[in-house]
Amino acid sequence: MRKTPASRKAAARQQVFDALGTLKIEIPSWGFADTGTRFGKFYQDAAAIDLADKLADAGQVHRLTGCCPTVAVHVLWDFKPGEDPAAVAALAARNGVKIGSINPNLFQDQIYKHGSFANPDPAVRKAALAHTLHSVELGKKTGSRLLSLWLADGINYPGQDNIAARKERVAECLAAVHRKLGPDQLLLLEYKPFEPAFYATDVADWGMSCIHCKKAGKKARVLVDTGHHYTAQNIEQIVAWLLSENMLGGFHFNDRRYADDDLTLGSLDPYQVFRIFNEIHQHAHDNGGRPADIAYMIDQSHNDKPKVEATLQTVANAQELWAKAALVDRDALAHHQKNTAQIDAEELLKTAFFTDVRPLIADWRRANKLPPDPLAAHRASGYEQAAAKDRAARRKALGITQTAGGYA
Repeated sequence: MRKTPASRKAAARQQVFDALGTLKIEIPSWGFADTGTRFGKFYQDAAAIDLADKLADAGQVHRLTGCCPTVAVHVLWDFKPGEDPAAVAALAARNGVKIGSINPNLFQDQIYKHGSFANPDPAVRKAALAHTLHSVELGKKTGSRLLSLWLADGINYPGQDNIAARKERVAECLAAVHRKLGPDQLLLLEYKPFEPAFYATDVADWGMSCIHCKKAGKKARVLVDTGHHYTAQNIEQIVAWLLSENMLGGFHFNDRRYADDDLTLGSLDPYQVFRIFNEIHQHAHDNGGRPADIAYMIDQSHNDKPKVEATLQTVANAQELWAKAALVDRDALAHHQKNTAQIDAEELLKTAFFTDVRPLIADWRRANKLPPDPLAAHRASGYEQAAAKDRAARRKALGITQTAGGYA
């Protein structure tokens, strides 16, 4: 039976509604704090001072979007020494969110000058492992399911260290971490092609991460940061391969002009994000409608945009591109692919990409008792101004002053 324009419109509406209902996006605590580049920090009065502020900002985002129920935390930046993890979880709950992925910090301490898990010094590896195992326990006590691990390890000069030996050191530490994971916990291993190591980075691409994860155990998966790739890399092909191997654990959403710029998702190449989402929807379609277990997380620092506004913009972009990818006619696409109808297949993707789904997303938000325009609602709420006034006063009372390297 041929579909009428009305029936096609109704079907598209349902597809968008169903897709949006499945998309949950974790937001990073560090996205609400003052940040900058390696050359200096840039300050905003409304930037979060402490974890309480970060969780309040995250709560504001979740109230307005309805799809950001968890907050990623960085252990050294967000947990005070000796702090009760249950109290942190309770603070998150009071702001309407939960603690999400736990992120160990294996790059900031001076002992990590030559690496953490790959470091040739056994004492440094022992310290790095102890911190990571502590992070695993924090996850158990806060109800977090994910340990998100990024290693800054690598070498800058040929001959500096034994590359194969460094690989084995990393593998040994990852196996030790995996053994301590709880029944529901997953280890997500991120990769990055370079920086701060410029000659040989120890986990430089998805293949290295995948090999390490498979060797570590069944609860280890690859984490794909959409910014951590060279400009010519086909990220959606990487995603498709990892999905087919059941090794894709999660994403860090951002965008990039070069290889790690932490820009707002979809700000530079929204079609690439669409193509990535298309592969995820395709995988679910090919598996009887069962979506893969993937953690969707934002990893952006918002150096110069207002923190909450930039987060809202990123979430809105993700929802829009996710909904567009859900509109691809999978049966028609399969037909074109079977017949190698290149132009028809490409045009099918482009038709979905150029569909304006914003009215449907606004309808979905209204149906879920959310503001149709989260950014406009945030601006009308006065939240930013109130936060700026409160936090500027608190900084003054605490004697916190701005310096070139940060607050002093």
